[in-house]
Amino acid sequence: MTTEPKTVLVLCTGNSCRSQMAEVLLNHDLAGQVRARSAGTRPQPKVADGAIAALRDAGLPTDGLYPKDIDTLIDTPIDLVVTVCDNAKESCPVFPRPIQQIHLAFHDPHGEPLESFIRVRDDIRARLVPAVAQALGLHAAAAE
Repeated sequence: MTTEPKTVLVLCTGNSCRSQMAEVLLNHDLAGQVRARSAGTRPQPKVADGAIAALRDAGLPTDGLYPKDIDTLIDTPIDLVVTVCDNAKESCPVFPRPIQQIHLAFHDPHGEPLESFIRVRDDIRARLVPAVAQALGLHAAAAE
């Protein structure tokens, strides 16, 4: 039985650290079950080098990552919105139809050493991936 993957939007302010790492982790750990996208309420010019390095450190793909504005995805059919910073939760836009939302705040490692990005990456994998799987009634594969 094949079902269409659920679309998950990970929302943050700058879409340069946490939401980008969450997008990659969700697409990897819940491959075939979700199609994760990320966006920001005020996107930064580029994805943080530390976020890219932390993803590569875990053997995860980073090609094609760039900050996106929430306005470019507002009409996309979305099954779940996940806010990963308090600011994004406060300024989360009103979508054209009701969408299930969950909020999990993560430390912002921007400007900190790579170890901080790795800790946040691992925290996202430990808390966010299972929370999304549970919210959508999916089976989460064990993290490698």
